[in-house]
Amino acid sequence: MYAAIDGFLRYLKIERNASELTLKSYSEDFGSLLDYFRDRVGDIVDPAEVQIPQLRGYVAYLHECDYARTTIARRLASLRSFFRYCQREGLASSNPAKVLRTPRVGRKLPHFLTTEQITKLLEAPPANQDEGLRDRAILETLYSAGLRVAELVGLNVDHWDQDANIIRVFGKGKKERIAPIGRFAAQALYRWLEVRKEAPGAGPKDQGALFLNRFGTRLTTRSIGRMLEKYLMLTGLDKLTTPHTLRHSFATHLLDGGADLRSVQELLGHKSLTTTQIYTHVSTKRLKDTYENAHPHAAKNHRPGRGERPPAEK
Repeated sequence: MYAAIDGFLRYLKIERNASELTLKSYSEDFGSLLDYFRDRVGDIVDPAEVQIPQLRGYVAYLHECDYARTTIARRLASLRSFFRYCQREGLASSNPAKVLRTPRVGRKLPHFLTTEQITKLLEAPPANQDEGLRDRAILETLYSAGLRVAELVGLNVDHWDQDANIIRVFGKGKKERIAPIGRFAAQALYRWLEVRKEAPGAGPKDQGALFLNRFGTRLTTRSIGRMLEKYLMLTGLDKLTTPHTLRHSFATHLLDGGADLRSVQELLGHKSLTTTQIYTHVSTKRLKDTYENAHPHAAKNHRPGRGERPPAEK
């Protein structure tokens, strides 16, 4: 069983280009399952020995422990993927996780900032310090291109085509996409590159990194989070704001400005349009404005006829 799990994790890393964070999540999921087997069922030495009732007991155990539905759903997805791999490799004859019911998970509406709040945040980094120029470039790039924070820290200087003002982004599974950036982000990047100093003898991982820490090496996702927390305190903005909030704000403002859903899907690098549809809640105001401006019987355009009372003024 342990060898099968190790093989599956290697498969995810080498063939599926899974990120370290994804591999860590899968490892935790399998650790939870193996702990359950050891404590409640007994050691399972072979994936072919795992049966549906045992997995149903595991799901019941997760519910008893009050795990969030999202966590349970993720662990079930991990098990399905694992046993599908085992079937392909001849380690199991069936996928016992396939019949398990995934708990219904309500999708949270994404937290986003208004355009006024975004402006306040982007103007917070001091322009008279190298670190401030870097932070401004980071925030502008996150918002302008709608990047995931892992995509941002993976950027190299040569990923930015300065003539075309586009950046080459490597998303989940190392899938490449092209993201345009606006003039404010481009200006911030130009100013940052004027003061950017790479560490002497930087290793292969850090060479050419677009965003560097004070030691001249590549920034980490956690460093971006800490940096953002500093400016949230400075501006008094919602503390629930994360680097991903700028990606949510990017999609929200595009849709609210009239962009079509397919275009936003491409810009975000979403595989499925369903994932992008979570942002359509923000276009309610725009749809209402369009309706009131276009429909002949909308309150804004309707002219009462003879003997007809006009709608009461609010």
